[in-house]
Amino acid sequence: MKRIPVILAAIAILVSAGWLVYRYQTNPTRSADSSNGTASLNLAIFPRRIPQVSRKSFQPLADYLQSALNRPIHLITPATYKEFWQGVKSGTYDIVHFNQYHYIESHKKFGYQAIVANEEGGSRTISGAIFVKAARRDLKSLPDLRGKTIVFGGGKKAMVSYITTTALLKKAGLNSQDYTVIFAKNPPFAIVDAFMNKGEAAAAGAHLLNAKSVKKRIGQEGIDKMRILAVGDPITHLPWAVNSSMPARLRKKIRNSMIFLKAADNGKSILKAARVSDFYAVTDRDYDKSRELVKYVTGETY
Repeated sequence: MKRIPVILAAIAILVSAGWLVYRYQTNPTRSADSSNGTASLNLAIFPRRIPQVSRKSFQPLADYLQSALNRPIHLITPATYKEFWQGVKSGTYDIVHFNQYHYIESHKKFGYQAIVANEEGGSRTISGAIFVKAARRDLKSLPDLRGKTIVFGGGKKAMVSYITTTALLKKAGLNSQDYTVIFAKNPPFAIVDAFMNKGEAAAAGAHLLNAKSVKKRIGQEGIDKMRILAVGDPITHLPWAVNSSMPARLRKKIRNSMIFLKAADNGKSILKAARVSDFYAVTDRDYDKSRELVKYVTGETY
């Protein structure tokens, strides 16, 4: 009978070991690399795209950083914002690619620090816009959207397609109760949905009218039948931030590795895979405009 507690204890140890392996595989944490003793880093990408596409886009960058920093880099591509945010809250991530809204929130609550931002298509800023059909001559300015349906891309935490465009509407005298809000699956689909008459207008990034995903669904003829009614204030592009516990020397090395990537071997191909034209250095203050817009729209202070 005395063997039973020993057996139960052994089973408990095996279960615990299995759980730890499962946790590492599904949500990797920092670990030491046996070859050089340096701690690995977790690089997380917010779910701007589906995980498979994000992994294909950013694995070359992860490999480059692994070489530049001489330590293992684990690329994490969560499928949902809920899963992504759990990693942010738990401090699992060392380097994080955020949208602007999630960054300012994570900076206030968990201390993440912006070090680098995207340059996309040669632009270091990004703006939201309101799109309408070119044939709708009755829609001459934003106040003409009173009582109309507007298709927003993504959800209420989509910084460009919801926050900046809602601020644009509000400055024109339109509060949320003055129009009907519906959401498309993502920002490009908002434009597609407006073209398909699911709403009189679409709210999305100003750069998206000529996006491949839009052209694929409505063709160049459809794109030519849409026009921009108004463009919002530009904000600093999507940030890359590091965990508050990261030593200053390592933080600087990551920043420099990214901002000088363009000049590195295969640098341009790595940037192309990531769908950016470059990275450039930023600080937390560069996201004060995003804070201003979030407060104006939601009342939240970050």
